[in-house]
Amino acid sequence: MKKDDGQLIAAKRAYRNASDEGNRQEEARWANVIGDIFKNRGEYVEALKWFRLDYEVSTKYLPEKHLLPTCQSLGEVYLRLQHFEDALIYQKKHLDLAKDSDDLVEQQRASTQLGRTYHEMFLKSENDQTSLRNAKKYFISAMKLAHTLKKSNKLTFLKEYIDAHNNIGMVEMDLDNLEEAEKMLTKGLQICDEEEVVENDDGRTRLHHNLGNVYMELRKWDKARIHIEKDIVICKNIGHCQGEAKGYINLGELHYRVQKYEDAILCYEKAMNLAKCMDDEYALANQIQENIETVKEATKVMEDLKKEEQNFKKLIRNMVNARGTSGERKCLLQQNVSLDRLIEKSSITSAWKKHCEFAKRKKKIASELCDKEKLGDSYLVIGESYQKLRNFTKAKKWYSKSWETYKSIGNMEGQALAKINLGDVLDSVGKWSDALEAFSEGYRIAREANLVSVQLSALENMHYSHMIRFDNHEEARRLQSKIEKLKQLNNNEVEPLRDSCSETDTEGENSPRKSYASNVHGNNESAFDDVPLASLVTKSKGTKHKPLEASATSMSSQTVSRKRGRLVLSDDEDDNNNQQHVDGSTSNEFKSRRRLNSHVDEHQEVISDCTPPVHLEESACSYKGMSPKLTAEDFRCSRQHESVDVSPGVLENICLKNGHSGPVFDACEDEYCKHLIFKVEDDFVHIEPDPHKFGIKLSMEHMKVEVACLYFLKLVKENRSRERHHSTRFLLIQNHSLLFCHCRRCNLFRRADVVICAPILGLLPIIQHLKCGGEVLESLDLLYTPKDHMSGKCWIEVSIDRWVSKRLVKLYADCCKDLSQPPNLKLLKKLYSLEVSEDEIDVSDCELEDISAAPLLNALHLHKTIAALNLSHNLLGNESMEKLKNVFLSSSQKYGGLVLDLHCNRFGPTALFQICECTVLLSRLEVVNISGNRLTDGCASYLSTILQNCKALYSLNIQNCSITSRTIQKVTDSLTSESLLSELFIGYNSSITGNALVNLLDKLATLTSFSQINLNGIKLNKNAIDSLCNLIKSSCLSHLMIGETSIGTERAIQLSDSWSSENSELVKLDLSYCLLTSNYITKLVTDASLISGLLHLNIAGNPLMQEGGVALASLVKNPHCCLKVVNLSKCQLGLVGILGILHSLADNASIEEVNLSDNALEHEYDTLVKVKVHEDEVDNDLFELGVAADSEDESEQQKPCVDLKSTFVQQLASAISVAKQLRVLDISNNGFSGETFYAVWSTNSRGSLTQSHTQGNTIHLSVEPNQCCSIKPCCTRF
Repeated sequence: MKKDDGQLIAAKRAYRNASDEGNRQEEARWANVIGDIFKNRGEYVEALKWFRLDYEVSTKYLPEKHLLPTCQSLGEVYLRLQHFEDALIYQKKHLDLAKDSDDLVEQQRASTQLGRTYHEMFLKSENDQTSLRNAKKYFISAMKLAHTLKKSNKLTFLKEYIDAHNNIGMVEMDLDNLEEAEKMLTKGLQICDEEEVVENDDGRTRLHHNLGNVYMELRKWDKARIHIEKDIVICKNIGHCQGEAKGYINLGELHYRVQKYEDAILCYEKAMNLAKCMDDEYALANQIQENIETVKEATKVMEDLKKEEQNFKKLIRNMVNARGTSGERKCLLQQNVSLDRLIEKSSITSAWKKHCEFAKRKKKIASELCDKEKLGDSYLVIGESYQKLRNFTKAKKWYSKSWETYKSIGNMEGQALAKINLGDVLDSVGKWSDALEAFSEGYRIAREANLVSVQLSALENMHYSHMIRFDNHEEARRLQSKIEKLKQLNNNEVEPLRDSCSETDTEGENSPRKSYASNVHGNNESAFDDVPLASLVTKSKGTKHKPLEASATSMSSQTVSRKRGRLVLSDDEDDNNNQQHVDGSTSNEFKSRRRLNSHVDEHQEVISDCTPPVHLEESACSYKGMSPKLTAEDFRCSRQHESVDVSPGVLENICLKNGHSGPVFDACEDEYCKHLIFKVEDDFVHIEPDPHKFGIKLSMEHMKVEVACLYFLKLVKENRSRERHHSTRFLLIQNHSLLFCHCRRCNLFRRADVVICAPILGLLPIIQHLKCGGEVLESLDLLYTPKDHMSGKCWIEVSIDRWVSKRLVKLYADCCKDLSQPPNLKLLKKLYSLEVSEDEIDVSDCELEDISAAPLLNALHLHKTIAALNLSHNLLGNESMEKLKNVFLSSSQKYGGLVLDLHCNRFGPTALFQICECTVLLSRLEVVNISGNRLTDGCASYLSTILQNCKALYSLNIQNCSITSRTIQKVTDSLTSESLLSELFIGYNSSITGNALVNLLDKLATLTSFSQINLNGIKLNKNAIDSLCNLIKSSCLSHLMIGETSIGTERAIQLSDSWSSENSELVKLDLSYCLLTSNYITKLVTDASLISGLLHLNIAGNPLMQEGGVALASLVKNPHCCLKVVNLSKCQLGLVGILGILHSLADNASIEEVNLSDNALEHEYDTLVKVKVHEDEVDNDLFELGVAADSEDESEQQKPCVDLKSTFVQQLASAISVAKQLRVLDISNNGFSGETFYAVWSTNSRGSLTQSHTQGNTIHLSVEPNQCCSIKPCCTRF
């Protein structure tokens, strides 16, 4: 039993008594007390429940001032859950209420909480300087208020005054003003002592905690340990579990900094045990686990460092014998390479004293080599050592010497790096103007030398100076714009691998303003005897608002926040640490591997496609270069008996090339093999154009996606092969997304090619454009006819714009491997979508079954965070639903809205049982669409449970689920006046009686937020119509879908009249196939209030006739009309009606989509006549077509009807051309072809690329990104 269980039981008893007595004030107070108990336990989810009860009671029954403690509590618990947006809402409301009531105490508390939230947002971000400034603003405000309150002799407010000192000190520390932070925090402790604050006080813990951090940054280890241990002891004494865990994290960090890794792991394990005792501290536990992994990797690096030290001592002994001989220089270069490794590893482990020792030895060797560039590099590294040791005077001295050396030999990059690092030192000692001047000079030099990465680093530091040091927002915004442009340029650059292994120097920096630039050395002494070290410098991306600290020995990038860099190693170390030479033929080692890896991809199904044969003369790890010769035998077509098992969606094959780029002639000798060849990097992707996949005309964007996904699968396959056959491992610095490849032969590191990074990081290519014959292709239509492209005679060049990270794609590919299942290409293309976040997962229509969906569900289990999941139009059954339940149960995401779309699968009623059994789903679900599944009445009780327990549910779609009145009655009984349900779709469930429907509609009328109902396909009697009218009047119903109900014109007008009240506004109306006549359209024209808010109108399938067309033309021209989407298909409007409506669109600026298909009357072209209408109804010239020829000319009398048809088509085309606001137009099945219309559609500017789907009688005209018939009917807006 927990020690506060007695308090909790008593508090709950008091709450129940107050609730039974109707004492709302006591009820709210005890709910707050119970929430506070759970909060102190670390059970934040349960605490939130009670604080919400407090808030609800206080809002409904108590004066506004009672909301002050409620908002404070809610803001606190949301902050601890790291729901920052929610926290800010309640904290700002807390502050506003305090100001309204002129309550200085509550203003101080609210300001403190807001400062804490903004500060936490800053810590969780990479570059949120706005949050840091807001934090400082609110903390300063809280300090002033605390000072005012303390002067008024409010002794009870001493705690807040002390906390204010802690908060200001914390912000100063984040601004790298460590001395100021130390003063402020020390003053806080002095106040505690002066005011005789008890030793075990939570205010003291915070001061000790942050002082421990400050002294760690100042490298005052003993003082840091004293304060951290005091923090831990006090937290333990007062039962503050979270604070104790964070104290042990700090102590572990301290041990890590001084390379006591065993002690660090012990501290982290204690912290982990404490975090596990708290129910909702998932983020804290994850942080601890990451730190444990970091320490373990650092332990390995330290072991490597010791081995390398032995190797260096051996080289020193060899130097004794080499003095004065021809091998002296070679021996010096070997020592230089060894020192590079030592500097790198000491940097990774933060062993800065060793780092300085090695850097000085490097300087001595550079002097003996008489190499000024190496000397400049060594000065730079020494400056870095002293900077990390916080000896800024010496750091400034060595950075200045480095700059002077680089300047003497004209090394622009070295000069820029030295200036940026010098600026960093000046900033650390408070010389902000001088620092900004140094950053600006570094930027000028980098720009002159066209060094994009160095420019970026300089600009980020200049931005930091203007934003934080000088509060110059205008200049900061200007610099931010430059930074974004440079980043885009920098991301497009892919740096090639060097001819030999290069070394990296990487450390997770702990200062808030430090970053690291890198230099790369060759380690092949024979090749680089006379090549200066700095000439091999490789630029590395810096990070935001942080300067460079260049190391002449490494290619590295340091983290810039207090989060330590995480090292992720892909496989075990090689014991061979002494190898130093690599054959010069390895310059393109990894590119060669790409060309030579397995020639039949496991993700491809070969059906009369091209597959290259295997020509491996060496093993995959042989380091031999490839022959530049390419023969026709290198490519061939595979027959079906050579196919490889893969998913049905992957019908193409990827071919590889063993040689120089160029056209591949006679690549495929099978004349029936119709495919396109795409050359991506050094590989080939073969795709057979399929109209079902890419449309009748080849879609450029769809083809790009197909190529990108197939190429990614190719890289995944090669990576697995590399893991099996190559002795290669990878080092990942997550804070900078730089990947380095570790070569076992020489135990050195090199910058990895992006094609190696892609499968490890889940990077997918974004294809910029396709080229053929040197020309950028605007469309693939031209390739549809030529035989050369379609039979593999030549290829299409693919240009990659950039690579984007898709973590879920990587997880899916890994899970496919684990389950020995081939990836589903349709699914992969869905996950590739760049238009949605990875929290919004749309894998609809991917032919998924329970077995083939297993890798995806496993990937979702690892992915954790899901905001929307669309599994519609697949073949999933109840087994998948059970797995999906387990995915959500295992997720740490307990809050936040969830959209679940499962329509059109094979789910049965027990699928809903899985939702009922999952508390996470019940707490998060906002939208559920399970239409198109045979649920039957067996789902009634489950639906009832969902409606009663899903408090956030606002949309439920159970259309076409074979349910009857029994289920509808259950739904009705489950609804209460407090329900948040606002959207209900029950259409196409035919066995629903009028009484059941009336009961449902009457119950919906009691809901305050109900706004949308779909009753399509259900028979509506008079009582149901009356209840529907009552629902419209009593609620905010704005969307009504009652298509295929055959209610007739009279009842439709009755419904429309219900919207006459001022409280209701009609937005979307579906009256398709309701037996309406033109009288209803006339009603719409005369009722301005009805059409003024109507955006979507579907009246398809109603016999409106030509009179209805005239009325519709008037409706469209009405100035009150603001329609956007109109469906008028199958309304028997006639060709004259179509023309009149299209003409009227010229006067309407709102309508974007119109469907006029199937409106031509039988034999209409033979009997085209002029329709006479009154001038007050519509302009005569709208329908002027010209009557049959005059009798004076017999030849004219016998002129074929086709001439009249041609005249009509020209007028129709003219009407389309002036309707420039249209985005989608459907005029199919009206008796004419679409070529003429697409010509006028595409010649007018419509703001985007126009497209058409014309086949037979189908004529769909649209503008990207709008789609026509590729969206299934149940997924469209109607």
